[in-house]
Amino acid sequence: MSKKYQPALTSKRWKPVAEEEILALWREEDTYEFHPDSGKEIYTVDTPPPYLSGPMHVGQVTHYTQIDEIARYRRMQGWEVNFPLGIDRNGLPVEVRVEKDLGISMREVPREEFIQKCKERLDEDEKVAIASFKRLGIAFNTYEDEGSYRTDSPKFRAITQATFIDIWNQGLVYSDYRPNNWCFDCGTTIADAEVEYSERPTTLNYLYFEVEGMAPIRIATTRPELLCACGAVFVHPNDERYAGYGGKTAKIPIFGHEVPIIESVTVQMEFGTGALMVCSYGDQADVMAFRDFALKPIAAVSQDGTMTEAAGEYAGMKIAEARKKVIEVLKKAELLYKQEESVQRVPLCWRSGTPIEFIAMDEYYVKQVDFIEDLHKIARETPFFPSFHRQILIDWLNRVTVDWPVSRRRYYGTEIPIWYCNSCGEAVLPEPGELRYYQPWKDDPPFKKCPKCGAEDGFRGEDRTFDTWMDSSTSGLQAVGYLRDDALFKKAFGNVLRPQGKDIVRTWLYYSLLRTYQLIKKPAFKEIWVSGHVVDENGEAMSKSKGNSPPPMPFVEKYGADSMRLFGVLEAGLGSDVRFSEERLAGVSKFTTKLWNIARFTSMFPVPENIEYKKLTPVDQWILAEANALIETIIPDCDLLDFHKPAMEIRGFTWNFFADHVLEMLKGRCFNGEGKFTEDEQRSAWFALHETLKLITKALAPITPFITDKIYRELYDAKGIHGQSYPSPQKEWVSKLTEYTNLVIQTNGGFWKFKRENGLSLRQGLPAAVISEKLEPWAKDLQAMHGIEKIEFGTPDDDDYIQVQLPESEEVIYVRPPPPATEEKS
Repeated sequence: MSKKYQPALTSKRWKPVAEEEILALWREEDTYEFHPDSGKEIYTVDTPPPYLSGPMHVGQVTHYTQIDEIARYRRMQGWEVNFPLGIDRNGLPVEVRVEKDLGISMREVPREEFIQKCKERLDEDEKVAIASFKRLGIAFNTYEDEGSYRTDSPKFRAITQATFIDIWNQGLVYSDYRPNNWCFDCGTTIADAEVEYSERPTTLNYLYFEVEGMAPIRIATTRPELLCACGAVFVHPNDERYAGYGGKTAKIPIFGHEVPIIESVTVQMEFGTGALMVCSYGDQADVMAFRDFALKPIAAVSQDGTMTEAAGEYAGMKIAEARKKVIEVLKKAELLYKQEESVQRVPLCWRSGTPIEFIAMDEYYVKQVDFIEDLHKIARETPFFPSFHRQILIDWLNRVTVDWPVSRRRYYGTEIPIWYCNSCGEAVLPEPGELRYYQPWKDDPPFKKCPKCGAEDGFRGEDRTFDTWMDSSTSGLQAVGYLRDDALFKKAFGNVLRPQGKDIVRTWLYYSLLRTYQLIKKPAFKEIWVSGHVVDENGEAMSKSKGNSPPPMPFVEKYGADSMRLFGVLEAGLGSDVRFSEERLAGVSKFTTKLWNIARFTSMFPVPENIEYKKLTPVDQWILAEANALIETIIPDCDLLDFHKPAMEIRGFTWNFFADHVLEMLKGRCFNGEGKFTEDEQRSAWFALHETLKLITKALAPITPFITDKIYRELYDAKGIHGQSYPSPQKEWVSKLTEYTNLVIQTNGGFWKFKRENGLSLRQGLPAAVISEKLEPWAKDLQAMHGIEKIEFGTPDDDDYIQVQLPESEEVIYVRPPPPATEEKS
């Protein structure tokens, strides 16, 4: 009587709810706790701290699962992985949300009260974000306060301020009055790196400018409301239309003041009329022109988006309203002779999408132009994954021509640690060394006497905050204990990965490289990993306004976190955009079901003691050699931190080779119900199945950590899979039989084809078959797999066989069909 085998994995189906049981185990075991004194080399992941501007959408969490795969892979490679949870809570978005949701204005609410409302909103959003991270299996060191960070915490802000004091003392910070990018919605200066551009329709207005003793000069402009701020008219010295105009003056329509006509090679002769009015400030070119020709600027637009007194009767109007009124007056005065539709490249605030204006004001600047050459060298020498995204950084470095304005006129951010002497106005900063969080707008300074004039008449605290990138740019340093844990910093700095999206290369990555180099004169990162975006199935960016950015949890509850994680890597290679589609996610989820079924079948058989490779049957050596080839194939891409091709290869091997062919082929030998195989052959089959399943689960563990851990715990090690080593090629797992893998697969296909075409069940036995002599090592297993009573090799000697062409092959097999079934007589 044959032995009955029962699955050790008792659950018949893998369900998403099982993932929550695994999560509880991980929490109990502190599976991912960071041990800086373990003796292993430390590998730090400079986690992109998500900005909490509301619930996270499916694209954001997909991005974090891909980063988590890197951390898990490195752990399995033997590194001591430092993967801190960070939450970015500084900056404009939360202020704007609070103002909008509560119907209040930041400037009209006491600062302390407004800051508290921002914190409350962020606390709510953080709970949702952390719940999503946990459910998706993001393996941070810890989710507790100790071991993670918030960019608005006193501890984090104190280090930001300390780094500012450092670069101040190096002479890398200065104050200057100059035009800057100004966002009306955000109510503050923004850096060039925070400006995006959009093509928008506009109207070109053609105007007459009177010139004494000559014909009026004709000028096309999209900004007639800035006529009051016109400081010059430019013409190209080679433009014959304006020969003799250079050096004369032009009278500004409506406003009547006269401005010089200047010859400049910067003029595009083919645009408009070839003559250009230069205003303070219509665009970046105007800013440069006023600087280069020492023109006296006139402030036409105020910080609230209205026209200033310089606009005369149009003062107090919004820009668009003033433009409309000015055009009406120009038409009545017959100074506007033509209008035509055009397209204009408009600078926008990257956060609010609002068109920016250039407004002059006093700000603090951090020197950056002086470091561009050094940063180019770092960009060239630091490994990028994928390498083609290095160009994004290089392109940005080539565009940096002015220093970085870092002061912001907002409340919810790290305060600039400066006080001003009431006697002489000197800017005074705390002495370096002490880590302390300063709030100059409400705190007394940590000093009594002005170092410049010696007065003790008191100080006025700075009320501005830093650009949020001043904080975020220190995340890599803070993750390795900079200024707070010298022992950790000594061990960990120099082996830090920066993972991030391609959209913030010119901000987060660039500023991190700049700031780290300014502070310690070394590259910030050993590796830089840059992902694409997760977009909707039509390829459009996800946004709440479009309604195409669904929350992740309904999909996780329906399909499981493992399916979500696997979907993210199967859809696109590193650096390319991932198109989210529930239909394709549902398809991916079928693989976890398949993997569970494979494991459940394998779990019916005992796990044998180790068997030497050379003592396995040739077929089992072949199976392990194919598994070994899989690992050799995927390791190069894994080492490039791109799990797209590895995921595809593992899925293909598991489903199309291991499940479809190996399990079916070894089934007869594993059960050995008819006793046709020896005990050694049976144990060899068990060993091959279990070793291959171990390898598959380990290779998949960084991508699908839940199901692989469950399988491994139940069958192989109660401590789970995440303390195991990632598979590496085994030198001894080599077999010449892999040359015939395709022929084996094609031969199986030939038998299945014959049975289908002849109306037979795939389980129907066959009297005899003739196959290629190359497949002699597989004969016994093929016989059991297809129910063949007799197998021979070569070509048959009689005509009772039917020739079957193998799929996608020139080879054939010969099959003797079973006798026709006879009907029983009543």
